[in-house]
Amino acid sequence: MEHRKLVLAVDGGNSKTDVALVTEDGDVLATGRAGPFAPQSDGVPAALDAVEEAVRQALAQLPPDGALGPDGSPDRSSGRSPDRSSERSPDPSPDRSPDRPVVVGRFDHVAAYLAGADLPVEEEALAREFARRGFGPDISVRNDTFALLRAGASNSWGVAVVCGAGINAVGVSPTGEVARFPALGRLSGDWGGGQGVAEEALWHAARAEDGRGPATALAELCTRHFGVRTVEELILELHFGRLDEGRLHELTPGVFATAAAGDPIARSLVERQAEEITVLAEVCLRRLDLLETPTEVVLGGGILRARDPLLTALLDASFAARAPRAKLVVADVPPIVGAALNGLEHLGATDLAKTRLRARYEQT
Repeated sequence: MEHRKLVLAVDGGNSKTDVALVTEDGDVLATGRAGPFAPQSDGVPAALDAVEEAVRQALAQLPPDGALGPDGSPDRSSGRSPDRSSERSPDPSPDRSPDRPVVVGRFDHVAAYLAGADLPVEEEALAREFARRGFGPDISVRNDTFALLRAGASNSWGVAVVCGAGINAVGVSPTGEVARFPALGRLSGDWGGGQGVAEEALWHAARAEDGRGPATALAELCTRHFGVRTVEELILELHFGRLDEGRLHELTPGVFATAAAGDPIARSLVERQAEEITVLAEVCLRRLDLLETPTEVVLGGGILRARDPLLTALLDASFAARAPRAKLVVADVPPIVGAALNGLEHLGATDLAKTRLRARYEQT
């Protein structure tokens, strides 16, 4: 049987890492999922460990005659999957050489769209680590917002805004020009996402409790959710490390519910989030000279996929006033589809292959 080229598509996000093994004709052979992809906080090697784990899960799903051989083609030399006992996850012990490659499979193309790949130097460092570990000879690394754009847009251009744990945006013009942001948090002027909204809610809750700020139901939300008596107790739990600060994002759905119930402070946070989403898209459109051109603006990430009625109404109003030619689209397939589509296009796959891939995810 003729060898079908294989794409390893990777969507490395702040909350999870997804991979898909996709043939050049759009068949999804297997998928895998591992923990967060966080190179900026955990380091590049640890971030790639998450990708390896997800790939191993995917490889384990392949039938015996479909397992990947060392050249990336199905291994048909025997009736069983090849022995991968030497390919265990990297040993974190000091004895492990950092230069030893961990070969998990060779793919014709790796299309990796990753949180934390915010600057060219970061994309280059991640690409080098993929190559060092033997994923394949042809590796593309870009920020994960590009995968969201490709997953949600009907064409390969437009604007995408992701609002999940954090917030970011990217724009691509019909001629390939790119507008993007450093996306380094408050340091680079960003505000919002689940973590940002939750931290702001806690800030208001603390001031409401001690009298420095107006009363707000956010104080009760904080204490009830984390099972503490006071907001101060919650703050001390966070300060002394007894509660992981990363759990604060759990408050975000409650913040939106509190806003819907009429709390003015909570509503102000939702209004500010709508403003940040709008301005990110507006700036991308302006930089690319697309404000007067009908352009899809793809919305993704947990906050936007939730389609909160208040946030949705605020976004509809703000875009109508400031970018009326924009068409808002909430991505109906996960970003891994965008990563895979970009990978297929890199291989020169047919439109039928891309349609087959998208249909696979639209059915789930």
